[in-house]
Amino acid sequence: MAENHAQNKARLISETRRRFEAEYVADKSDKYDPRDIERLQQDDNWVENYLSWRHNVVDETLKMLDESFQWRKEFSVNDLNESSIPRWLLEMGVIYLHGYDKEGNKLFWIRVKYHIKDQKTLLDKKKLIAFWLERYAKRENGKPVTVMFDLSETGINSIDMDFVRFIINCFKVYYPKYLSKIVIFDMPWLMNAAFKIVKTWLGPEAVSLLKFTGKNEVQDYVSVEYLPPHMGGTDPFKYSYPPLVDDDFQTPLCENGPITSEDETSSKEDIESDGKETLETISNEEQTAPLKKINPTESTSKAEENEKVDSKTKAFKKPVSVFKGPLLHISPAEELYFGSTESGEKKTLIVLTNVTKNIVAFKVRTTAPEKYRVKPSNSSCDPGASVDIVVSPHGGLTVSAQDRFLIMAAEMEQSSGTGQAELTQFWKEVPRNKVMEHRLRCHTVESSKPNTLTLKDNAFNIPDKTSEDICLQLNRLLESNRKLEDQVQRCIWFQQLLLSLTMLLLAFIIFFFYSLYS
Repeated sequence: MAENHAQNKARLISETRRRFEAEYVADKSDKYDPRDIERLQQDDNWVENYLSWRHNVVDETLKMLDESFQWRKEFSVNDLNESSIPRWLLEMGVIYLHGYDKEGNKLFWIRVKYHIKDQKTLLDKKKLIAFWLERYAKRENGKPVTVMFDLSETGINSIDMDFVRFIINCFKVYYPKYLSKIVIFDMPWLMNAAFKIVKTWLGPEAVSLLKFTGKNEVQDYVSVEYLPPHMGGTDPFKYSYPPLVDDDFQTPLCENGPITSEDETSSKEDIESDGKETLETISNEEQTAPLKKINPTESTSKAEENEKVDSKTKAFKKPVSVFKGPLLHISPAEELYFGSTESGEKKTLIVLTNVTKNIVAFKVRTTAPEKYRVKPSNSSCDPGASVDIVVSPHGGLTVSAQDRFLIMAAEMEQSSGTGQAELTQFWKEVPRNKVMEHRLRCHTVESSKPNTLTLKDNAFNIPDKTSEDICLQLNRLLESNRKLEDQVQRCIWFQQLLLSLTMLLLAFIIFFFYSLYS
């Protein structure tokens, strides 16, 4: 079944590429950026995103690609950088990425109170949206975001339907499959009519992604640690620029906890070399046995080392899903699955396989360095060999879906050494464009659940809800609607009272003048 699915996906991707080249590029090559055409031919995930968003209907996918590619060239998306955006707009903090929701999706903040409708600055604000989304897409290929529409303290001057429509189109056409949900916080009642129009733009399938919330409801989607105080949260974050907001992967790790600076890695040489000796020689039995090169004279010692490591890691299964990068194949492909506290299986593995002809240096970073031990966290992998990286929570701390891991890898010259001093110098000098990066999310499962990734049929990456959860959400929605109706009724009553008082005052004035002159 899985094999048939993979074959069908490959067929659809191939057909989409062939037909787009023949039916669109041939006639409109001047309307597309050549870099997008090249990426379309090379990046399977990118094509698959468009296909799945159009339910694998190739004709609809081609139309979507045409519209998206023309927009990308019009906005020069591939060339957008900080200098493309006016500094005052970056300093204002209208739009930025920061924090995660409870499902581990990045939060894309839009602080509406800082937006004033102005046709003169609208294009720059659209470019700012495109800049952030493209920056995120290049780093987190295919991983969705949760849009946080913060409408607190918003006035009538901030209502800009053209700007809202552009944001909707970004997720409907330009960045398919990147939308997890839209959380609308503290919407004033006067904007109710405006968001009825927004629902028509989203379409019936995406309307369910709109979540109208106040202080109580917003915590159903985002934990207090990533909510600002005015939303009832505890996040001390305050936007400032420069630099750009970047709260990901700042601290490298070792198996004994966090390393506070890059230079300290040299002091950990004995620890890392031990990790290299015990773990770097492990092969992934399902994936890398044919690739591993073993000297016959060393087979006995290698087998003994493998037995030692197997005894350490037998408590948890090796991952089976694979991300195939240009330098390393990384397994699992997307999520690190940790066992629950009850199961006792709290460790997990990251398996790296070198698919190049040179030595590949790698290091591991995370958003929560105080939580995890990683062994090895900064080492190298020989051509055709594999490395098993053991990740375990540190000091009994709890694994969170908001936690992220970053694998960084770069190809080394044949003459380069692989000691800690050489690796530290290598990472200081290697060009950024030579570094391969891949990100992994964290997930906790019960011991009875499989320790492998599963395909999700849901096109919006929304987790299945139990009937109890759905009823609870419906009740909240009905309660919210009742509150809104009450507010509207009170406003109508107040308007009627005001009108009655005005008429009474007018009648009194007429009567007064009539009595005065009669």
